[in-house]
Amino acid sequence: MGERAIQVGLLGLGTVGTGVVSIVERHQNELAHQAGRPVAIKKALVKQIDKVRGSEVNRVELTTNPEDILDDPDLDVVIEVMGGVSETKQLLEKAIRQKKHIVTANKDLMAEWGASLLALAAEQGVDVYYEASVAGGIPILRTITEGLSADRITKMMGIVNGTTNYILTKMSQENRSYEDVLKEAQELGFAEADPTADVEGLDAARKMAILATLGFSAPVQLSDVAVKGITNVSGKDLHFCEQLGLTMKLIGVAKRDEGRLEVCVEPTLLPSDHPLASVQNEYNAVFVHGEAVGETMFYGPGAGSLPTATAVVSDLVSVMKNMRHRVNGYAAMKPLYEAVFKEEQEKQSQFFIRLHVEDRTGTFSSITSLFARYDVSFEKLLQLPLEEEQMAEIVIITHVTNRAVYKELMEELEQLDVVKTIASSYRVEGGKG
Repeated sequence: MGERAIQVGLLGLGTVGTGVVSIVERHQNELAHQAGRPVAIKKALVKQIDKVRGSEVNRVELTTNPEDILDDPDLDVVIEVMGGVSETKQLLEKAIRQKKHIVTANKDLMAEWGASLLALAAEQGVDVYYEASVAGGIPILRTITEGLSADRITKMMGIVNGTTNYILTKMSQENRSYEDVLKEAQELGFAEADPTADVEGLDAARKMAILATLGFSAPVQLSDVAVKGITNVSGKDLHFCEQLGLTMKLIGVAKRDEGRLEVCVEPTLLPSDHPLASVQNEYNAVFVHGEAVGETMFYGPGAGSLPTATAVVSDLVSVMKNMRHRVNGYAAMKPLYEAVFKEEQEKQSQFFIRLHVEDRTGTFSSITSLFARYDVSFEKLLQLPLEEEQMAEIVIITHVTNRAVYKELMEELEQLDVVKTIASSYRVEGGKG
């Protein structure tokens, strides 16, 4: 191993960037053994040079000018952990044209511009790896592209956002309000000051677009993902879930049936004995169904300095191995198939509906008649009085129906005189839909 060390530049030296430096410093022998050459973090782009940092970054040259990294001819790899989309895309495009390999943890960037960055990298003969962009420390992308490359994946389903999982866990287990738990999550660093991307499901949707593109070898865009967040989830919803033996999670689903795709992110009710129902707090988990392998599950921390940094450094090792074997630029493959999506009538599911209705003779008959007309039957049903005089609450779990029928049913249900409010409605994953 007499060759020079592989030189790395970091765009960003926050929590994850510092974790990357720490792992590279501590694991030098293992990294050199795997890649055949030592590796050194030479430079890092920061916002403030004089900020107090840990001793692990003392040997890293700091700069506030990205050109100091992009134009450095000695740097082989650029690791991007600064976040952002438009400006970051421009920086990475320049780095690629300077023949520098890229490792990124940026799911926003890869969901929106991944295809063009990968195409440019293939043209320039360099690598772009992005394992840390989905599910933190879980090696899910590598599993799909390498471990299951001989199989045909038909479904991926999982919890891919730790913030929302933390919020729903605490709301359910501690009987606390959404607002209260969100504030705690922000104080603990699990949620951003502006949590919109997480709680509205956009973060999870970006990750599902990336997973679906790789798993189905078809170009799935963020705009192709149907998204519903958790901001309207109430303690009462979670109470009824518990009564019905169900647990609510924000679930991302990507399905392929006879070449037609369905990708969505939404609050979903799972049987409480489902493995995903037991995934608590900030942890992530993803089920992958393959025609040959059957069902596999991958579980681990979805965020955090060292779990995410571990995924980043693992990608760095892949780049280093490719450099050793002189096969850089071949990691990215163009999608094999066109992305053809299901119509609403092809999307099958069960549903949870919570209604506030008039508590009088004929109410239940009116509701059941409407459901019968749409050929939607009940799997479970609860009816309870409300504190408001002559009002009742009805909770329904339907049997499987399609989303087009369900949408029409809900529109007509809302117009029934006996129905005062449709309090909530959620998808149910019962293993049948």
